[in-house]
Amino acid sequence: MKFKIINGFVYDPTQNLNREKKNIYVKDDKIVEPKINEIKDYKHTFDAKDMIVMAGGIDIHSHIAGGNVNNARLLMPEIHRRFVENFLSNRNHLPGKGTRWTTNGTGYKYAEMGFTTVVEPAVLPINSFLTHLELEKIPMIDKAGLAILGNDNFLLESLHFKKGQSYIDDYVSWTINSSKCLGLKVINAGGSEVFKRGGKSFNLDDIVPSYGISSRQILKTLNLANENLKIPHPLHVHCNNLGMAGNINTALDTIDGAEGRRMHLAHVQFYSYGNKGSKGFSSGSLELANSINKNKNITVDIGQVMFNPTVTISSDILRQFNAREFSNPKKWIISEVEDGGGGIIPYHYKEKNYVNSLQWIIGLELFLMIEDPWRVFLTTDHPNGAPFTSYPKLFRLLMDLEYRLMEIDKINKSSNKISYLKDIKRIYSMYEIAIMTRAAPAKLLGLKDRGSLKEGCIADISVYNPKKKIDKMFESAVFVFKNGENIVKNGKIIKLKQGRTQTLNITSDKSIRKDLQKWFDKFYSLDLDTFEIDKKFFGEKNFQTHKAL
Repeated sequence: MKFKIINGFVYDPTQNLNREKKNIYVKDDKIVEPKINEIKDYKHTFDAKDMIVMAGGIDIHSHIAGGNVNNARLLMPEIHRRFVENFLSNRNHLPGKGTRWTTNGTGYKYAEMGFTTVVEPAVLPINSFLTHLELEKIPMIDKAGLAILGNDNFLLESLHFKKGQSYIDDYVSWTINSSKCLGLKVINAGGSEVFKRGGKSFNLDDIVPSYGISSRQILKTLNLANENLKIPHPLHVHCNNLGMAGNINTALDTIDGAEGRRMHLAHVQFYSYGNKGSKGFSSGSLELANSINKNKNITVDIGQVMFNPTVTISSDILRQFNAREFSNPKKWIISEVEDGGGGIIPYHYKEKNYVNSLQWIIGLELFLMIEDPWRVFLTTDHPNGAPFTSYPKLFRLLMDLEYRLMEIDKINKSSNKISYLKDIKRIYSMYEIAIMTRAAPAKLLGLKDRGSLKEGCIADISVYNPKKKIDKMFESAVFVFKNGENIVKNGKIIKLKQGRTQTLNITSDKSIRKDLQKWFDKFYSLDLDTFEIDKKFFGEKNFQTHKAL
Protein backbone atom coordinates (compact mmCIF):
# COMPACT_ATOMS: atom_id res chain seq x y z
CA MET A 1 0.00 0.00 0.00
CA LYS A 2 1.15 3.54 -0.79
CA PHE A 3 -0.11 6.76 0.80
CA LYS A 4 0.99 10.23 1.81
CA ILE A 5 0.35 12.55 4.75
CA ILE A 6 0.16 16.12 3.48
CA ASN A 7 0.05 19.70 4.77
CA GLY A 8 1.23 18.88 8.28
CA PHE A 9 3.82 20.62 10.45
CA VAL A 10 6.54 18.00 10.98
CA TYR A 11 8.56 17.70 14.20
CA ASP A 12 11.43 15.27 13.73
CA PRO A 13 14.60 15.97 15.74
CA THR A 14 16.50 13.22 13.91
CA GLN A 15 16.30 15.43 10.80
CA ASN A 16 16.30 18.81 12.59
CA LEU A 17 12.73 19.38 11.41
CA ASN A 18 11.10 21.87 13.76
CA ARG A 19 7.58 22.68 12.57
CA GLU A 20 8.51 22.21 8.94
CA LYS A 21 5.85 21.81 6.27
CA LYS A 22 6.67 18.45 4.73
CA ASN A 23 4.74 15.61 3.14
CA ILE A 24 5.37 12.11 4.53
CA TYR A 25 5.28 9.21 2.07
CA VAL A 26 4.65 5.61 3.11
CA LYS A 27 5.09 2.44 1.09
CA ASP A 28 3.92 -0.76 2.78
CA ASP A 29 5.31 -0.51 6.32
CA LYS A 30 8.17 1.97 5.70
CA ILE A 31 8.66 5.68 5.28
CA VAL A 32 10.07 6.46 1.84
CA GLU A 33 11.29 9.40 -0.22
CA PRO A 34 9.89 8.78 -3.70
CA LYS A 35 11.50 10.22 -6.78
CA ILE A 36 9.65 13.09 -8.46
CA ASN A 37 8.23 10.84 -11.17
CA GLU A 38 6.96 8.38 -8.52
CA ILE A 39 4.96 10.88 -6.41
CA LYS A 40 1.93 10.49 -8.67
CA ASP A 41 1.64 6.86 -7.50
CA TYR A 42 0.85 8.03 -3.93
CA LYS A 43 -2.80 8.83 -4.60
CA HIS A 44 -4.24 7.83 -1.24
CA THR A 45 -3.98 10.92 0.95
CA PHE A 46 -4.37 11.83 4.63
CA ASP A 47 -4.76 15.58 4.98
CA ALA A 48 -3.03 16.85 8.13
CA LYS A 49 -3.59 20.52 7.34
CA ASP A 50 -2.07 22.67 10.09
CA MET A 51 -1.69 19.61 12.31
CA ILE A 52 1.36 18.28 14.15
CA VAL A 53 3.09 15.24 12.65
CA MET A 54 5.56 13.18 14.70
CA ALA A 55 6.95 9.69 14.86
CA GLY A 56 5.01 7.30 17.12
CA GLY A 57 5.70 7.80 20.83
CA ILE A 58 8.05 5.51 22.77
CA ASP A 59 7.67 4.86 26.50
CA ILE A 60 10.88 3.45 28.00
CA HIS A 61 9.54 2.54 31.45
CA SER A 62 5.99 1.29 32.03
CA HIS A 63 4.92 -1.78 34.01
CA ILE A 64 2.47 -3.44 31.62
CA ALA A 65 3.05 -7.20 32.05
CA GLY A 66 4.43 -9.82 34.41
CA GLY A 67 3.78 -11.34 37.80
CA ASN A 68 3.64 -8.12 39.81
CA VAL A 69 1.22 -6.54 37.32
CA ASN A 70 -1.10 -9.51 37.54
CA ASN A 71 -0.94 -9.55 41.33
CA ALA A 72 -1.93 -5.88 41.24
CA ARG A 73 -4.91 -6.72 39.05
CA LEU A 74 -6.04 -9.28 41.59
CA LEU A 75 -5.54 -6.94 44.54
CA MET A 76 -7.14 -3.83 43.05
CA PRO A 77 -10.27 -4.59 40.97
CA GLU A 78 -11.52 -1.06 41.72
CA ILE A 79 -8.72 0.40 39.58
CA HIS A 80 -9.73 -1.92 36.78
CA ARG A 81 -13.29 -0.63 36.93
CA ARG A 82 -12.16 3.02 36.86
CA PHE A 83 -9.94 2.33 33.87
CA VAL A 84 -12.81 0.83 31.92
CA GLU A 85 -15.27 3.55 32.91
CA ASN A 86 -12.87 6.42 32.15
CA PHE A 87 -10.97 5.17 29.12
CA LEU A 88 -12.67 2.22 27.50
CA SER A 89 -16.28 3.32 27.37
CA ASN A 90 -17.83 3.50 23.91
CA ARG A 91 -15.51 0.79 22.66
CA ASN A 92 -18.02 -2.02 22.44
CA HIS A 93 -16.65 -3.07 19.07
CA LEU A 94 -13.23 -3.94 20.51
CA PRO A 95 -12.17 -7.34 21.90
CA GLY A 96 -11.61 -7.29 25.65
CA LYS A 97 -13.66 -4.14 26.21
CA GLY A 98 -15.59 -5.72 29.06
CA THR A 99 -12.57 -6.90 31.00
CA ARG A 100 -10.49 -4.90 33.43
CA TRP A 101 -7.02 -3.27 33.18
CA THR A 102 -6.04 -5.85 30.63
CA THR A 103 -3.57 -6.29 27.85
CA ASN A 104 -6.29 -5.12 25.46
CA GLY A 105 -7.00 -1.90 27.30
CA THR A 106 -3.32 -1.11 27.67
CA GLY A 107 -2.71 -1.39 23.94
CA TYR A 108 -5.85 0.53 22.98
CA LYS A 109 -5.16 3.52 25.20
CA TYR A 110 -1.46 3.81 24.36
CA ALA A 111 -2.33 3.77 20.66
CA GLU A 112 -5.06 6.39 21.03
CA MET A 113 -2.48 8.66 22.71
CA GLY A 114 -0.10 8.21 19.78
CA PHE A 115 2.36 5.81 21.44
CA THR A 116 3.53 2.85 19.36
CA THR A 117 6.35 1.25 21.42
CA VAL A 118 6.39 0.55 25.18
CA VAL A 119 9.07 -1.09 27.38
CA GLU A 120 8.26 -3.30 30.38
CA PRO A 121 11.32 -2.49 32.53
CA ALA A 122 11.26 -5.34 35.04
CA VAL A 123 11.19 -8.85 33.57
CA LEU A 124 12.08 -11.41 36.21
CA PRO A 125 13.97 -14.10 34.26
CA ILE A 126 12.21 -16.99 35.98
CA ASN A 127 8.87 -15.43 34.98
CA SER A 128 9.90 -14.28 31.50
CA PHE A 129 7.90 -16.91 29.61
CA LEU A 130 4.61 -15.83 31.18
CA THR A 131 5.57 -12.17 30.79
CA HIS A 132 6.16 -12.65 27.07
CA LEU A 133 2.88 -14.51 26.64
CA GLU A 134 1.18 -11.47 28.14
CA LEU A 135 3.21 -8.98 26.08
CA GLU A 136 2.20 -10.85 22.94
CA LYS A 137 -1.46 -10.28 23.82
CA ILE A 138 -1.09 -6.48 24.10
CA PRO A 139 -2.46 -5.23 20.76
CA MET A 140 -1.65 -2.15 18.69
CA ILE A 141 1.86 -1.43 19.99
CA ASP A 142 5.34 -2.92 19.91
CA LYS A 143 6.77 -4.03 23.24
CA ALA A 144 10.12 -4.89 24.84
CA GLY A 145 11.40 -6.05 28.23
CA LEU A 146 14.44 -5.46 30.43
CA ALA A 147 15.79 -8.49 32.33
CA ILE A 148 16.39 -8.11 36.08
CA LEU A 149 19.73 -9.10 37.63
CA GLY A 150 21.49 -7.91 40.76
CA ASN A 151 19.80 -9.90 43.52
CA ASP A 152 20.04 -13.38 41.99
CA ASN A 153 22.13 -15.81 43.99
CA PHE A 154 24.09 -17.14 41.01
CA LEU A 155 25.44 -13.66 40.33
CA LEU A 156 26.12 -12.94 44.00
CA GLU A 157 27.98 -16.23 44.45
CA SER A 158 29.97 -15.66 41.25
CA LEU A 159 31.08 -12.30 42.61
CA HIS A 160 31.79 -13.76 46.05
CA PHE A 161 34.09 -16.41 44.60
CA LYS A 162 35.65 -13.92 42.16
CA LYS A 163 34.76 -15.80 38.98
CA GLY A 164 35.89 -12.80 36.93
CA GLN A 165 34.31 -10.23 34.64
CA SER A 166 34.21 -12.41 31.50
CA TYR A 167 32.27 -15.06 33.45
CA ILE A 168 29.72 -12.44 34.52
CA ASP A 169 29.54 -11.16 30.93
CA ASP A 170 28.62 -14.65 29.74
CA TYR A 171 25.96 -14.93 32.43
CA VAL A 172 24.44 -11.57 31.46
CA SER A 173 24.39 -12.47 27.76
CA TRP A 174 22.78 -15.85 28.52
CA THR A 175 20.13 -14.10 30.65
CA ILE A 176 19.20 -11.55 27.99
CA ASN A 177 19.19 -14.11 25.18
CA SER A 178 17.20 -16.71 27.10
CA SER A 179 14.63 -14.23 28.43
CA LYS A 180 14.27 -12.50 25.02
CA CYS A 181 14.86 -9.04 26.47
CA LEU A 182 16.24 -5.81 25.03
CA GLY A 183 18.49 -4.83 27.91
CA LEU A 184 19.49 -5.19 31.55
CA LYS A 185 17.83 -3.86 34.72
CA VAL A 186 19.15 -3.84 38.29
CA ILE A 187 16.86 -3.10 41.25
CA ASN A 188 18.33 -2.14 44.64
CA ALA A 189 21.43 -4.25 43.99
CA GLY A 190 21.88 -6.79 46.78
CA GLY A 191 18.92 -5.41 48.72
CA SER A 192 16.88 -8.62 48.72
CA GLU A 193 19.40 -10.32 51.00
CA VAL A 194 19.13 -7.38 53.39
CA PHE A 195 15.33 -7.72 53.36
CA LYS A 196 15.60 -11.41 54.28
CA ARG A 197 17.52 -10.39 57.39
CA GLY A 198 15.14 -7.65 58.49
CA GLY A 199 17.05 -4.65 57.15
CA LYS A 200 15.35 -1.31 56.49
CA SER A 201 17.83 0.42 54.18
CA PHE A 202 20.84 -0.42 52.03
CA ASN A 203 23.47 2.10 50.96
CA LEU A 204 25.77 1.78 47.99
CA ASP A 205 28.80 0.74 50.03
CA ASP A 206 26.96 -1.52 52.47
CA ILE A 207 27.87 -5.20 52.30
CA VAL A 208 25.44 -7.87 51.10
CA PRO A 209 25.02 -10.37 53.96
CA SER A 210 26.80 -13.73 53.44
CA TYR A 211 28.44 -12.62 50.18
CA GLY A 212 31.00 -10.01 51.26
CA ILE A 213 30.37 -7.69 48.33
CA SER A 214 28.93 -4.19 48.20
CA SER A 215 26.02 -2.86 46.21
CA ARG A 216 28.51 -0.61 44.41
CA GLN A 217 30.51 -3.67 43.28
CA ILE A 218 27.38 -5.33 41.88
CA LEU A 219 26.46 -2.19 39.93
CA LYS A 220 29.98 -1.74 38.59
CA THR A 221 30.24 -5.37 37.47
CA LEU A 222 26.87 -5.32 35.69
CA ASN A 223 27.66 -1.96 34.10
CA LEU A 224 30.96 -3.33 32.81
CA ALA A 225 29.14 -6.35 31.41
CA ASN A 226 26.64 -4.06 29.70
CA GLU A 227 29.53 -2.14 28.13
CA ASN A 228 31.59 -5.23 27.21
CA LEU A 229 28.61 -6.87 25.51
CA LYS A 230 27.85 -3.65 23.61
CA ILE A 231 24.22 -3.63 24.72
CA PRO A 232 22.70 -0.48 23.17
CA HIS A 233 20.60 0.49 26.20
CA PRO A 234 22.68 1.58 29.22
CA LEU A 235 22.34 -0.37 32.45
CA HIS A 236 18.85 0.54 33.69
CA VAL A 237 19.20 1.23 37.43
CA HIS A 238 16.60 1.38 40.17
CA CYS A 239 18.67 3.01 42.91
CA ASN A 240 18.87 1.88 46.53
CA ASN A 241 16.77 3.44 49.28
CA LEU A 242 13.91 4.44 47.01
CA GLY A 243 11.23 6.55 48.72
CA MET A 244 13.32 7.31 51.83
CA ALA A 245 14.06 10.79 53.15
CA GLY A 246 17.72 11.60 52.53
CA ASN A 247 18.06 9.19 49.60
CA ILE A 248 19.39 11.98 47.37
CA ASN A 249 22.83 11.02 48.69
CA THR A 250 22.41 7.47 47.42
CA ALA A 251 21.42 8.75 43.96
CA LEU A 252 24.45 11.04 43.81
CA ASP A 253 26.71 8.18 44.94
CA THR A 254 25.24 6.00 42.19
CA ILE A 255 26.07 8.61 39.54
CA ASP A 256 29.63 8.77 40.88
CA GLY A 257 29.69 4.95 40.91
CA ALA A 258 29.09 4.88 37.15
CA GLU A 259 32.71 6.13 36.82
CA GLY A 260 31.92 7.92 33.59
CA ARG A 261 30.27 4.94 31.91
CA ARG A 262 26.77 5.18 30.48
CA MET A 263 24.04 4.53 33.03
CA HIS A 264 20.30 5.13 33.06
CA LEU A 265 18.61 5.97 36.36
CA ALA A 266 14.93 5.08 36.45
CA HIS A 267 12.12 7.13 38.07
CA VAL A 268 14.56 9.54 39.72
CA GLN A 269 11.80 11.51 41.41
CA PHE A 270 11.56 8.67 43.94
CA TYR A 271 15.17 9.16 45.11
CA SER A 272 15.49 12.93 45.01
CA TYR A 273 14.50 13.40 48.65
CA GLY A 274 16.38 15.36 51.27
CA ASN A 275 15.78 15.18 55.03
CA LYS A 276 15.89 18.89 55.89
CA GLY A 277 13.24 21.05 57.55
CA SER A 278 10.85 20.53 60.43
CA LYS A 279 9.14 17.61 58.72
CA GLY A 280 12.40 15.81 57.86
CA PHE A 281 11.46 15.61 54.18
CA SER A 282 12.66 18.05 51.54
CA SER A 283 13.54 18.34 47.85
CA GLY A 284 16.91 17.22 46.53
CA SER A 285 15.97 18.08 42.95
CA LEU A 286 18.51 20.90 42.54
CA GLU A 287 21.44 18.74 43.63
CA LEU A 288 20.37 15.85 41.40
CA ALA A 289 19.65 18.06 38.37
CA ASN A 290 23.05 19.73 38.73
CA SER A 291 24.76 16.33 38.88
CA ILE A 292 22.88 15.05 35.81
CA ASN A 293 23.66 18.24 33.88
CA LYS A 294 27.33 17.80 34.73
CA ASN A 295 27.59 14.06 34.01
CA LYS A 296 26.80 13.62 30.31
CA ASN A 297 27.02 9.82 30.64
CA ILE A 298 23.81 9.73 32.71
CA THR A 299 20.28 9.52 31.37
CA VAL A 300 17.15 9.47 33.52
CA ASP A 301 13.42 9.05 33.43
CA ILE A 302 11.38 10.95 36.00
CA GLY A 303 8.59 8.78 37.44
CA GLN A 304 6.30 11.77 37.88
CA VAL A 305 3.72 11.62 40.66
CA MET A 306 0.21 12.78 39.75
CA PHE A 307 -2.70 13.16 42.12
CA ASN A 308 -4.55 9.90 41.65
CA PRO A 309 -5.42 6.74 43.48
CA THR A 310 -3.08 4.12 42.03
CA VAL A 311 -1.18 1.00 42.97
CA THR A 312 2.60 0.77 43.40
CA ILE A 313 4.32 -2.20 41.77
CA SER A 314 7.96 -3.01 42.35
CA SER A 315 10.46 -5.85 42.52
CA ASP A 316 12.23 -3.78 45.20
CA ILE A 317 10.94 -6.03 47.94
CA LEU A 318 12.83 -4.16 50.67
CA ARG A 319 11.16 -0.87 49.77
CA GLN A 320 7.70 -2.35 49.31
CA PHE A 321 7.78 -4.21 52.61
CA ASN A 322 8.67 -0.97 54.40
CA ALA A 323 5.89 0.91 52.57
CA ARG A 324 3.07 -1.51 53.40
CA GLU A 325 1.97 0.57 56.43
CA PHE A 326 1.08 3.43 54.04
CA SER A 327 -1.22 1.31 51.86
CA ASN A 328 -4.50 2.94 50.91
CA PRO A 329 -6.78 0.98 51.01
CA LYS A 330 -5.30 -1.26 53.70
CA LYS A 331 -4.32 -4.30 51.70
CA TRP A 332 -1.03 -5.38 50.16
CA ILE A 333 0.93 -8.27 48.68
CA ILE A 334 4.56 -9.13 49.40
CA SER A 335 5.98 -12.09 47.50
CA GLU A 336 9.37 -13.77 47.55
CA VAL A 337 10.17 -16.36 44.89
CA GLU A 338 13.30 -17.95 43.51
CA ASP A 339 15.69 -15.17 42.56
CA GLY A 340 13.07 -12.50 42.80
CA GLY A 341 10.09 -11.06 44.52
CA GLY A 342 8.19 -7.86 44.90
CA GLY A 343 5.40 -5.98 46.49
CA ILE A 344 2.02 -4.54 45.56
CA ILE A 345 0.98 -1.54 47.65
CA PRO A 346 -2.12 0.52 46.74
CA TYR A 347 -1.67 4.22 47.34
CA HIS A 348 -3.54 7.51 46.90
CA TYR A 349 -1.46 10.61 46.10
CA LYS A 350 -3.27 13.67 47.48
CA GLU A 351 -2.57 17.28 46.50
CA LYS A 352 -3.08 18.59 50.06
CA ASN A 353 -0.68 16.06 51.56
CA TYR A 354 2.75 17.60 52.30
CA VAL A 355 4.84 14.64 51.13
CA ASN A 356 2.68 13.88 48.07
CA SER A 357 2.65 17.48 46.87
CA LEU A 358 6.41 17.71 47.36
CA GLN A 359 6.84 14.54 45.29
CA TRP A 360 4.76 16.17 42.53
CA ILE A 361 6.91 19.29 42.77
CA ILE A 362 10.20 17.36 42.71
CA GLY A 363 9.32 15.53 39.51
CA LEU A 364 8.40 18.73 37.70
CA GLU A 365 11.49 20.50 39.04
CA LEU A 366 13.67 17.75 37.61
CA PHE A 367 11.94 17.94 34.22
CA LEU A 368 12.50 21.69 34.13
CA MET A 369 16.01 21.89 35.62
CA ILE A 370 17.65 19.07 33.64
CA GLU A 371 18.87 20.97 30.61
CA ASP A 372 19.23 18.34 27.89
CA PRO A 373 15.92 16.86 26.60
CA TRP A 374 17.95 14.05 24.98
CA ARG A 375 18.82 12.74 28.47
CA VAL A 376 15.53 13.03 30.37
CA PHE A 377 12.46 10.92 29.60
CA LEU A 378 8.77 11.28 30.30
CA THR A 379 7.47 8.54 32.58
CA THR A 380 5.20 8.16 35.59
CA ASP A 381 6.74 4.77 36.34
CA HIS A 382 3.26 3.45 35.48
CA PRO A 383 1.40 2.77 37.69
CA ASN A 384 3.69 3.74 40.60
CA GLY A 385 3.59 7.53 40.29
CA ALA A 386 0.42 7.56 38.25
CA PRO A 387 -1.20 5.57 35.43
CA PHE A 388 0.21 6.24 31.97
CA THR A 389 -3.15 7.75 31.12
CA SER A 390 -1.91 10.81 33.07
CA TYR A 391 0.63 11.64 30.34
CA PRO A 392 -1.57 14.21 28.53
CA LYS A 393 -1.96 16.27 31.70
CA LEU A 394 1.77 15.97 32.35
CA PHE A 395 2.51 17.27 28.85
CA ARG A 396 0.37 20.31 29.63
CA LEU A 397 2.17 20.95 32.94
CA LEU A 398 5.47 21.04 31.06
CA MET A 399 4.27 23.10 28.09
CA ASP A 400 1.78 25.60 29.59
CA LEU A 401 3.19 27.91 32.28
CA GLU A 402 -0.15 29.52 33.13
CA TYR A 403 -1.72 26.12 33.68
CA ARG A 404 1.23 24.96 35.78
CA LEU A 405 1.01 27.99 38.06
CA MET A 406 -2.71 27.40 38.46
CA GLU A 407 -2.07 23.79 39.50
CA ILE A 408 0.70 24.86 41.90
CA ASP A 409 -1.82 27.03 43.75
CA LYS A 410 -3.92 23.93 44.54
CA ILE A 411 -1.26 21.95 46.39
CA ASN A 412 -0.14 21.87 50.02
CA LYS A 413 1.05 25.36 51.02
CA SER A 414 4.00 24.19 53.13
CA SER A 415 5.51 22.16 50.29
CA ASN A 416 4.89 24.98 47.83
CA LYS A 417 6.66 27.46 50.11
CA ILE A 418 9.97 25.52 50.10
CA SER A 419 10.00 24.63 46.39
CA TYR A 420 11.72 26.12 43.35
CA LEU A 421 8.88 25.21 41.01
CA LYS A 422 6.83 28.40 41.29
CA ASP A 423 9.87 30.44 40.17
CA ILE A 424 10.81 28.30 37.14
CA LYS A 425 9.53 29.85 33.92
CA ARG A 426 10.81 27.27 31.46
CA ILE A 427 8.27 25.55 29.22
CA TYR A 428 8.91 22.65 26.89
CA SER A 429 8.56 23.28 23.18
CA MET A 430 6.87 20.82 20.85
CA TYR A 431 10.30 20.07 19.41
CA GLU A 432 11.63 19.16 22.87
CA ILE A 433 8.60 16.93 23.44
CA ALA A 434 9.41 15.17 20.15
CA ILE A 435 12.97 14.63 21.40
CA MET A 436 11.96 13.35 24.84
CA THR A 437 9.19 10.99 23.69
CA ARG A 438 10.35 9.94 20.21
CA ALA A 439 13.91 10.51 19.00
CA ALA A 440 15.77 10.16 22.30
CA PRO A 441 14.05 6.95 23.54
CA ALA A 442 14.69 5.23 20.22
CA LYS A 443 18.35 6.24 20.40
CA LEU A 444 18.66 5.15 24.03
CA LEU A 445 17.16 1.71 23.30
CA GLY A 446 19.19 1.18 20.14
CA LEU A 447 16.03 0.96 18.00
CA LYS A 448 17.28 2.54 14.79
CA ASP A 449 14.08 1.79 12.87
CA ARG A 450 11.73 4.09 14.84
CA GLY A 451 11.46 7.40 16.69
CA SER A 452 12.10 9.10 13.36
CA LEU A 453 10.38 10.02 10.10
CA LYS A 454 13.51 9.36 8.04
CA GLU A 455 13.42 7.26 4.92
CA GLY A 456 13.71 3.57 5.80
CA CYS A 457 12.17 3.82 9.28
CA ILE A 458 9.00 1.89 10.08
CA ALA A 459 5.90 3.96 9.45
CA ASP A 460 4.93 4.58 13.09
CA ILE A 461 3.39 8.05 12.87
CA SER A 462 1.19 10.20 15.11
CA VAL A 463 -0.82 13.24 14.04
CA TYR A 464 -2.24 15.72 16.59
CA ASN A 465 -4.60 18.69 16.44
CA PRO A 466 -2.89 21.78 17.98
CA LYS A 467 -6.18 23.69 18.08
CA LYS A 468 -7.12 21.62 21.13
CA LYS A 469 -5.73 22.29 24.60
CA ILE A 470 -2.46 20.46 25.09
CA ASP A 471 -3.85 17.73 27.35
CA LYS A 472 -6.80 17.08 25.08
CA MET A 473 -4.52 17.05 22.05
CA PHE A 474 -2.23 14.36 23.45
CA GLU A 475 -5.14 12.39 24.90
CA SER A 476 -6.53 11.54 21.47
CA ALA A 477 -4.50 11.65 18.28
CA VAL A 478 -6.22 12.56 15.01
CA PHE A 479 -4.38 9.77 13.19
CA VAL A 480 -2.03 7.03 14.33
CA PHE A 481 -0.24 4.75 11.90
CA LYS A 482 1.44 1.51 13.02
CA ASN A 483 3.75 -0.10 10.46
CA GLY A 484 2.00 1.85 7.74
CA GLU A 485 -1.56 0.96 8.77
CA ASN A 486 -4.03 3.55 10.00
CA ILE A 487 -5.10 2.21 13.41
CA VAL A 488 -6.53 5.36 15.07
CA LYS A 489 -8.78 8.07 13.69
CA ASN A 490 -10.04 10.98 15.80
CA GLY A 491 -8.85 9.32 18.99
CA LYS A 492 -10.61 5.98 18.39
CA ILE A 493 -9.28 2.59 17.36
CA ILE A 494 -10.45 1.80 13.83
CA LYS A 495 -8.27 -1.19 13.02
CA LEU A 496 -6.89 -3.94 15.21
CA LYS A 497 -3.17 -4.48 14.82
CA GLN A 498 -0.79 -6.95 16.41
CA GLY A 499 2.53 -5.45 17.44
CA ARG A 500 5.88 -7.23 17.87
CA THR A 501 8.19 -7.75 20.82
CA GLN A 502 11.65 -6.25 20.38
CA THR A 503 14.58 -8.40 21.52
CA LEU A 504 18.36 -8.34 21.49
CA ASN A 505 20.69 -11.09 20.31
CA ILE A 506 24.15 -11.17 21.90
CA THR A 507 26.99 -13.42 20.82
CA SER A 508 28.61 -15.12 23.81
CA ASP A 509 30.34 -18.20 25.17
CA LYS A 510 27.59 -20.77 25.71
CA SER A 511 29.69 -22.90 28.07
CA ILE A 512 28.22 -21.05 31.07
CA ARG A 513 25.07 -23.10 30.58
CA LYS A 514 26.82 -26.15 32.08
CA ASP A 515 27.41 -24.29 35.34
CA LEU A 516 23.86 -22.96 35.32
CA GLN A 517 22.51 -26.45 34.79
CA LYS A 518 24.38 -27.70 37.88
CA TRP A 519 23.14 -24.70 39.86
CA PHE A 520 19.53 -25.26 38.88
CA ASP A 521 19.69 -28.98 39.56
CA LYS A 522 21.01 -28.25 43.05
CA PHE A 523 18.93 -25.28 44.18
CA TYR A 524 15.85 -24.70 42.03
CA SER A 525 12.41 -26.23 41.90
CA LEU A 526 12.21 -25.49 38.17
CA ASP A 527 14.29 -26.75 35.27
CA LEU A 528 16.78 -24.52 33.51
CA ASP A 529 14.63 -24.87 30.39
CA THR A 530 12.00 -22.79 32.17
CA PHE A 531 14.24 -19.76 31.78
CA GLU A 532 14.92 -20.29 28.08
CA ILE A 533 12.06 -19.04 25.94
CA ASP A 534 11.18 -21.20 22.97
CA LYS A 535 9.81 -19.16 20.07
CA LYS A 536 7.58 -22.06 18.99
CA PHE A 537 5.04 -21.08 21.68
CA PHE A 538 4.53 -17.67 20.11
CA GLY A 539 3.23 -16.31 16.85
CA GLU A 540 5.53 -16.64 13.86
CA LYS A 541 6.29 -12.91 13.68
CA ASN A 542 6.02 -12.09 17.39
CA PHE A 543 9.71 -11.31 17.93
CA GLN A 544 11.82 -8.75 16.13
CA THR A 545 15.50 -9.23 16.95
CA HIS A 546 18.12 -6.47 17.05
CA LYS A 547 21.90 -6.80 17.19
CA ALA A 548 24.30 -5.45 19.78
CA LEU A 549 26.34 -2.35 18.92
